Amino acid sequence: MLEEQLKKFFDYEYFRPGQKEVISSLMEGKDTLAILPTGTGKSLCYQMTGYLKEGLVLIVSPLISLMEDQVDSLLRLGEKRAIAINSTLQNSEKEFVLQHLKKYKFVFLSPEMLVQEKVIDTLRKQKIALFVVDEAHCISQWGIDFRPEYRNLGLIKEKLGSPLTLALTGSATKKVKHEILQLLLTQDANEIVYSMDRPNIALFVHQTASKYEDLRELMEKCPGPGLIYCATRKQVETLYSSLKNDFSLGFYHGGLTSNQRRMLQKQFNDDQLQFLIATNAFGMGIDKGNICRIIHYDLPDSLENYLQEIGRAGRDGSLSDAILLYKEGDEKIHYYFQQKTKQQRQMFETALGNGRTINKEDIQQKWLEQGRLEGMATFRQRLEVNEEQKYKKLMQMLDYIKDKGCHRHFLMTYFQEKQTKNPENCCDFHGAKLIEKTVGEKQVVNENLAWQEILLKLFKTEN
Repeated sequence: MLEEQLKKFFDYEYFRPGQKEVISSLMEGKDTLAILPTGTGKSLCYQMTGYLKEGLVLIVSPLISLMEDQVDSLLRLGEKRAIAINSTLQNSEKEFVLQHLKKYKFVFLSPEMLVQEKVIDTLRKQKIALFVVDEAHCISQWGIDFRPEYRNLGLIKEKLGSPLTLALTGSATKKVKHEILQLLLTQDANEIVYSMDRPNIALFVHQTASKYEDLRELMEKCPGPGLIYCATRKQVETLYSSLKNDFSLGFYHGGLTSNQRRMLQKQFNDDQLQFLIATNAFGMGIDKGNICRIIHYDLPDSLENYLQEIGRAGRDGSLSDAILLYKEGDEKIHYYFQQKTKQQRQMFETALGNGRTINKEDIQQKWLEQGRLEGMATFRQRLEVNEEQKYKKLMQMLDYIKDKGCHRHFLMTYFQEKQTKNPENCCDFHGAKLIEKTVGEKQVVNENLAWQEILLKLFKTEN
């Protein structure tokens, strides 16, 4: 019985919803698309399958922070055969790992690393038990103008001998699900889909002219760990500088070094910091169960991203809340990003028309390679369609903010789900209350006198 193996490998008595179905499907040799809500233990699906099957488990992961978190999680379980191959490794370290792959069971890679011919050639020589694409919605979300390598994972899979494949994500619209199935999985793949709804997370939208004051109040009354999301690195650092003297917090974005990110992630996981101010570079797969509040200081660019980010709250099942702060005009930052992408595409079109050489370090070089792979006319058309879709997604995000009804119903309708019952603490439309500290209650943060000194070394305090 799978329950016996669950007890043996993980010391758990019961599976969480969806886990057993996914593992059973894989053990039957079926490619599988698993859409399980954030916080339901998706990683156990490939970990246990890996233990039950002979060979290497390859996990394609979108972010370094996610890889590091998953490797650390396996190490805490006593599994020493886990490694992440990414840009933080020196060339000599990467060479060593590739030469000794047989010593490992779980290997995490970015799609950019996986498309390298030397990596592919080395992996071909291994017995691959399972090929996993974690956060598989990135195939659709990032696979056109930002990280086209995601579009090619199906081709890489073929080069590796078409191993058994698992695509994992916490949410997907009908369109995204179709793209994942089409680009990555076999025609007879099993689909295991659970509701994206997280009834223990109450939803709030605060339309305000004073976001900063609202943020401080939300932080002051927060009873436990919280995440604060911003759209840019600059905004993350600005907020950190303004709040660092009054709260136990750190900041996190893609511009930090690997050691800085690791230090911050550990401090936050260990409750040495109550708050982390971050871009969306932080959070995917984060194994921290007691986050009780997610605050979006800036507007997310899509409902898909918003749902992924608020899903980091209440993973232990406790009541938690997600608050989106909106000030009129917040969407302008995303108009700016979209305009930059449009300008890049226009420059790309001009360069192609004039036969000019494209800078090898530029995203346009990736577009050129992808166009040659897919057919240039098709790829150029998809770039244009993608711009339209991004604008549409931003408009849907604004519709969510301005809607006068139930926020949960709005989200579930967007993801083509039917709402059968409202949880007691549903959303502000239904009179939900924010979780707050009781009078005299201390902040839930471990005392650690060294963290301030560490932060001073890690972060600049003056611009």
